Amino acid sequence: MKPKTMAYVSLFAALTAIGAFIKIPIPYIPFTLQIVPVYLAGALLGPRLGLYSQLCYIGIGLIGVPVFAEGGGLGYIFKPTFGYLIGYAAGAFMNGCLIQKYDLKKPFSIFLANLSTLAIVYAAGCFWLYGAMKWIIEKPLSLSDTLLFGAVLPMPGDLLLCILCSVLIHRMQPQFSRLSSKRAKAG
Repeated sequence: MKPKTMAYVSLFAALTAIGAFIKIPIPYIPFTLQIVPVYLAGALLGPRLGLYSQLCYIGIGLIGVPVFAEGGGLGYIFKPTFGYLIGYAAGAFMNGCLIQKYDLKKPFSIFLANLSTLAIVYAAGCFWLYGAMKWIIEKPLSLSDTLLFGAVLPMPGDLLLCILCSVLIHRMQPQFSRLSSKRAKAG
């Protein structure tokens, strides 16, 4: 991987870490701004590099650097929120795939790609939340409580971020497209 590419991957990993510290506490799952760099990484870097940025973020946290919303370390795997981190990696990849495959450029079509990313993050997050609360913490949540705390409560804010990021991606795509074509010509 070229140094400039590594810098972009690192930048989006760092932005995800910064987003973890901007949070609103709600029961079980804090609302953070981490989803913003997930949308941006997939859309602007593409599926592979978007995925790498989130895997880099997760790896840094799991080795002990406190970059997650509630710290870091290998034990974070057992936290109820770890599923969202898995969802970030899968979501960034999916967002990049959709935007690249269908050459999405209009804000509404980008919004739909972002919405699919959000659905992936919620699915992974709620799945992990349910399992962690039941088998690790041993304070089970009902399926409806899992969906309430894991998706419904953060959804209004996440939908607003989804819309804002659609416009932001639309405006930033030309600059990243030029960078991508320069890399292709240089390589």
